[in-house]
Amino acid sequence: MSTKSPKTPATSKASKAAPSSKAAKSSRATARTASLPRRLAALGAVLALVVAVVAVGMAIGKSGSGSGTRKPSASGTSSADPMEGMYAQAERATSRRQDGDPLALGRKDAPVVLVEYADYQCSYCGKFTRDSQPELVRKYVDEGVLRIEFRNFPIFGKDSERAARASWAAGQQGKFWQFHDEVYAKLRKGDALAEDKLVDMAGKAGVSDIDRFRSDLNGSASEEAVKKDQKEGYNLGVASTPSFLVGGRPIAGAQPMAAFDEAIAQAARAAHERKK
Repeated sequence: MSTKSPKTPATSKASKAAPSSKAAKSSRATARTASLPRRLAALGAVLALVVAVVAVGMAIGKSGSGSGTRKPSASGTSSADPMEGMYAQAERATSRRQDGDPLALGRKDAPVVLVEYADYQCSYCGKFTRDSQPELVRKYVDEGVLRIEFRNFPIFGKDSERAARASWAAGQQGKFWQFHDEVYAKLRKGDALAEDKLVDMAGKAGVSDIDRFRSDLNGSASEEAVKKDQKEGYNLGVASTPSFLVGGRPIAGAQPMAAFDEAIAQAARAAHERKK
């Protein structure tokens, strides 16, 4: 829902001087920062609808063909997409592109960013990590085309939240992806994600300072980081895991590689067009 700013009473030029250029710039920057949650919420309303449409379309496709696969267009190109502007806005709002982000893979300036929202008790999140992520890294991340940014989105309670904080803690020692892959090596639920079990997995992942790992896992910084990721996902309308944005394009669930190939190709073309 849009809101209107309250009107300011008119003042004469003599009684009120115009603000300085520096003050005006500062005011505009503050306004942009304050409006980000509203922009994310507005994007979320549209993207949630798109995710639902995509999911229904894929379900229909599966029931009709029985193959469960999605084929890209024969020409490798697509007609102008009326949603392109919204995709670009979603990509700008959600891809962080931060230097040294331990929860990211790939070049900071890669033309396409894949943002993943996932829970460590989610079986399909594990399937994506084991089956699709290595191929995405080989085909696109290593070639400089794609950057993957992970978002902790625990939806299955305290065990999921503990695992999410543990992954962040491993990232503080540069071992996020090793720990991430260790947790997802098989389906783990409930007591399998107890603190001592997470500590064991951290050791296998190469985390060297276990005392620091425990401290970071239980500290306020890990809790705040996970809540930040959750809030971003909820504002976008994420309701299940795994959920992805590929160049701002939503993909729901651990879809076949063809779905990711097509979305990456479309997003790369769109990024190229915007640079012209």
